[in-house]
Amino acid sequence: MSRAERRITIAVVVVPFAGFCLAVWCLWGGLVTMRDILVLVVMYSLAGFGITIGFHRLLSHRSFDAPDWVRGSLAALGSMAAQGAVIHWVAHHRKHHAFADEDGDPHSPHTTGIPGWRGVVRGMWHAHIGWMFDRDEHASARRYAPDLRRDSTVSRIDRLFFAWVLLGLLIPFSAGVASSGGDLAAGLTALLWGGLVRIFLFHHATWSVNSICHCYGTRPFQTRDESRNNWAIAIVAFGEGWHHNHHAFPTSARHGLLRRQLDPSYAVICCLEWVGLARNVRRPDQGELSAKRSPLPRTASKAPD
Repeated sequence: MSRAERRITIAVVVVPFAGFCLAVWCLWGGLVTMRDILVLVVMYSLAGFGITIGFHRLLSHRSFDAPDWVRGSLAALGSMAAQGAVIHWVAHHRKHHAFADEDGDPHSPHTTGIPGWRGVVRGMWHAHIGWMFDRDEHASARRYAPDLRRDSTVSRIDRLFFAWVLLGLLIPFSAGVASSGGDLAAGLTALLWGGLVRIFLFHHATWSVNSICHCYGTRPFQTRDESRNNWAIAIVAFGEGWHHNHHAFPTSARHGLLRRQLDPSYAVICCLEWVGLARNVRRPDQGELSAKRSPLPRTASKAPD
């Protein structure tokens, strides 16, 4: 990782955290309005679905097809989450699946080789955030995402990554100003909640899939990795917390495969399918689910090795 890349990564991690701390102080002092919360919810949903549906289920795993403008729109929304440019995000995720919880996995909590509680702490830290600062863990887009490098629509979105991040900050600021009759202070608080706090919260929702969902949860299917289903992460990450299901059926557009497994991202995909904007939506049938059912007792958790 170059010095510039490291500084950008640090800024992307630290600045939203600082904004979150400021927002907590404002919340404690009563300096928050329903307008700020509404902007937060809307922006969290738009950028979040851009990641879960666009970056992940559509572009990383091709679990459904969509017109170019839909693909481009989802990629732009996902870029507003400030988790990296779309092609490199996809490359890292595909590398994760290629080496899940083995040497080569960019963010496994199980590859530190450190015994005891130190290995647990080190593994969780690495999987959650530490891997982003390790040059050896970065994936080659040329190797893992050559299809997207050839895709003119996605490549254009990728090159404009910083513009999308800035737009994701400008939208809540503009919404705050416009909805308050031109009050600049209202724009700044909307920017704080719908911009920095939103980025901070969804960062950790996504990173928790890498860390918590490879250590704590249930395993109803047979897989060769340590992925887990975790209902709490599924709630904050729009269904991505059914991560074990995803590893068992990586090309499925539906992650909440079992009864009472809420999957908002899949619900949105179904809506897109209903209006003709999603085609060839891939879902495992009952026979495939039964064939992969684990014969072993469910494991609640596994600490990193």
